[in-house]
Parts: sequence; C-alpha cells; structure tokens
Amino acid sequence: MSSSSESNAAIEPSLAPSTRVLRQFRVVFNSVKTHFRQVEREAGVGGAQLWALSVIDRRPGIGVTELARELDIHQSTASNLIKSLVERRLVATSREGTDRRSVSLRIQPAGADVLRSAPLPFAGVLPDALSALDAETLARLEQDLSKLIALLEADESSANVLLSQM
Repeated sequence: MSSSSESNAAIEPSLAPSTRVLRQFRVVFNSVKTHFRQVEREAGVGGAQLWALSVIDRRPGIGVTELARELDIHQSTASNLIKSLVERRLVATSREGTDRRSVSLRIQPAGADVLRSAPLPFAGVLPDALSALDAETLARLEQDLSKLIALLEADESSANVLLSQM
C-alpha cells in the first residue's frame, strides 16, 4: 500500500470532517518533524541551517539579504543562521566589492561535507511538496488556509518564521 493510501486509511470516513482534517494536519506536521529529525541525525545541523547551506552552495557569494529573501525569512533570522554556520566553520564570510559593508557568503569544505551527508530535499519536505502541486490546488489551499488563519485569529507575523524554529 502506498504511503498516501496508508494516510487516508488512518483517516476514517465515519469521523466528523473537522476530526478528519485535524488528523490530516497531524500527518503533515509529523512528516515535517520526522524530516527535521532525520536531517539533524544524518547531517548534524538543523533543517533551516541545511537549507541555508544549500542556497549558499548553489549561489557562492550570496549576501545575507538575498539569502533571507531566498529562504523567505526575516533578515535577522538569516543573520542568526549565518552566525551559527560561521561559528561551526561551515560557511565563511568576506567583504567584497566596493561596498565594504556587505558580506558575501561561501560554503567551506566542512559545509560541503554536511550537504553530502544530508537527506534531500534540502529545503524541507513541506516546501518541496508544495512546489510540486499544481497552481489550482495551491490557490484552493491558500484560500482555505486563509479562512482557517482568520478563525484562529493567528498572528500572521509568524509567516516568516522557519518551521524548524517553531
């Protein structure tokens, strides 16, 4: 049986729709948590650090502002990620170009080793799965989740907080 069939089997049709959806959220969250644990175990870094490393590896010389934009996080969060990666000697910073205030990021050999040992996808299972969905499905999800967020009266400023930091 495929994993999606198993997931659907665990969500009994006789249950109330709100209970079935709650169980679906649990499946999603547990999948994300499981991936983060696997990343930590196999690569020795957190999910957010791994994603940042992969972006820096793909875009040598990227700045902190660009990294924050690529990860869709606040610049201070990106700075904290970089600080820990630099302290672990996985990433190096340098000041290049005419604007000596801007910092360029480059992966170090130890960072490349981490990427080689890490499970895919580097960005995480949820961003990867969402990027595989068609536009119509994403539009429905966005609309429906907006309704749920409104009912929760949730603080939407948390939208730029990485899942691995929740």
